[in-house]
Amino acid sequence: MKIVNLEQGMPTVSEALSMLENELRTCKKQNRKCLKLIHGYGSSGKGGKIRVGVRKYLSEQNSIKLYITGENFTIFDENTRKAFISCPELRKDEDLDRYNNGVTFVII
Repeated sequence: MKIVNLEQGMPTVSEALSMLENELRTCKKQNRKCLKLIHGYGSSGKGGKIRVGVRKYLSEQNSIKLYITGENFTIFDENTRKAFISCPELRKDEDLDRYNNGVTFVII
């Protein structure tokens, strides 16, 4: 699993989405099955614009199998259990069952 920090360097939403697009292309070329996105949750009081933009973008993509928001990344979530099949290493991720809305997992 590749981990990408989309909030590093304080990019704009547009810059973060461009980085995400590039990472998705790279992962497909490298035949990677999952990607963990760190986008923050808006603790600065600005509303988590990157988080909202990333999740909207992912919801519109047909090229990914599914995505799991950090707050739903739990063993009780059906999509998380599906993701374990494609990417078993997710079972060991530190954010499992932490309800962390600052991350999103993408299954490619």
